[in-house]
Amino acid sequence: MKRILLIEDEKNLVRFIQLELEHELFEVQAAYDGKTGLELALQEEWDLILLDLMLPGLHGIEVCRRIRAAKKTPILMLTARDSVVDRVSGLDSGADDYMPKPFAIEELLARIRAIFRRTELERNDTHEKLSFQNITVDVDARIVYKDQQIVPLTKREFDLLVMFMKNHNLVLTRDMLLDQVWGYDSLVETNVVDVYVRYLRNKLGYNGETNLIHTIRGIGYVMR
Repeated sequence: MKRILLIEDEKNLVRFIQLELEHELFEVQAAYDGKTGLELALQEEWDLILLDLMLPGLHGIEVCRRIRAAKKTPILMLTARDSVVDRVSGLDSGADDYMPKPFAIEELLARIRAIFRRTELERNDTHEKLSFQNITVDVDARIVYKDQQIVPLTKREFDLLVMFMKNHNLVLTRDMLLDQVWGYDSLVETNVVDVYVRYLRNKLGYNGETNLIHTIRGIGYVMR
């Protein structure tokens, strides 16, 4: 059963939301001021925090900021103030979503379900990912992105890039790259490494741009 902390000072609204959420089989605990809500948020584990903006004791923005500094618990902010400034302030303080009052309970439930779907996807995303400058590599999916655009690479090019990404700022000799990418018992010559580095640079679109893979004359290469 998922646990939800509701931090809201309007007691009638708290009772209404609590009944609806419990009907949906959520476990709900309420706090009626910012200080108490913050203490509960930090002391216990929650699947979601519903947080009002205007709270006695401690403002909702500050509560959100302090929670986010310590935990990644999803936060859905509830408030009667619906100006752009308030929405931006709430999101910038670490809220995951923003719900203006008054609202239909169906919409609140839909937003809660959407947050839980996102967190479940993030929890299941165990792919190893490497990032350097504007390059991101999803190692398990074998996908390379440059500026969020997919860059198609061959198996050797991909393995070579991963080697550079895992060892960026370290000089790698041609023999090291040959052993790791082609295998220690490979019969290919070390100049094959030079050819594939050139392929990789071209596919990553470094022509005329600052190159991330630098040649160290007489030794090998370094990504920096």
